[in-house]
Amino acid sequence: MCKPLYWFLAVAVVFFVACGGKKKKKMTGDDAVNIEEFMEAYPVLPLPFTYGDTSFPVRENDSFRIAPEVLHQFIPDSVTRKVFDAGSRPGYYPVGTVQAGDGSFYLLTRGIARQRKALLITAHDKKKQFIAALPVIKLTGNTNVSITVTIDQRLNINKDLSQKLPNGIEISGHDVFVLNTAAKNFSLIMTDSLGDGFTELINPIDTLGRRQKYAGDYGDGRMNLVSFRDGQREGRMRFFIHLEKDNKECVGELKGDAIFSSPTVAEYRQGGDPCVLRFIFDKNSVSLEEVEGCGSRLGALQCSFNGEYPRRNPSGKNPKGNVK
Repeated sequence: MCKPLYWFLAVAVVFFVACGGKKKKKMTGDDAVNIEEFMEAYPVLPLPFTYGDTSFPVRENDSFRIAPEVLHQFIPDSVTRKVFDAGSRPGYYPVGTVQAGDGSFYLLTRGIARQRKALLITAHDKKKQFIAALPVIKLTGNTNVSITVTIDQRLNINKDLSQKLPNGIEISGHDVFVLNTAAKNFSLIMTDSLGDGFTELINPIDTLGRRQKYAGDYGDGRMNLVSFRDGQREGRMRFFIHLEKDNKECVGELKGDAIFSSPTVAEYRQGGDPCVLRFIFDKNSVSLEEVEGCGSRLGALQCSFNGEYPRRNPSGKNPKGNVK
């Protein structure tokens, strides 16, 4: 009488053992992989999580390798093309995943090619759709800057850089990025430059279109940038401003939408923001006029965005010859 029950239990045990012992799919590109199987390759990372230039292994374990054709099913190849040269065919390796709330998450992926190593952070929404990417570490054989990246419990991405100069002095820098879901990018919200000679100014709207008549970059000097790109609809332009004035007593940034009130005049007005800024365009320059005070955006109320900024040529030089 017990025999049927015995066989039932035996079959059940085999079934559960088989399910429990199911192997994760390899990411070699030989098998079809869905997003859930792809995410299984990424272990969950506790916060805060830190990764640096010394965290890259001397030798990779190819059993964890993600083939480019698999990665690009879930992360656009336009992301990796900005990091790796065409034809380099890098290998990709999962570092881990960070839960970002509301079902969204970050994936951290290590990219390795012959001449370059990189750490990519990509953001994905609760439907597992790609939002944005940040190549937060990029290393070559000539890189002489130490880089450490920490994702803190508020999901700020902190990037610390240090470099020892030939005279023995060590300089350092600190950048903070956050995900801007609406703009679909990681925005630089704070920067403390790695010395004047080593600063790379990041333009968060640089990849947007520039078909509009006045779209382009304006500015005098390497660290003064007034940038315009095409808006989402006619009569608007996206802008980003980074200024360092008065021997760096006035330093700050402003980003938003400018709405044209006439063919050569546009204004920035944002509900809840006391700053109102007017842009007056000429053939080779743009003038900024504060309609309402914006000085707090530059570190102090006495600071001002007011000024005229020459248009830069696509080569990065303005009519006065200053380098971008």
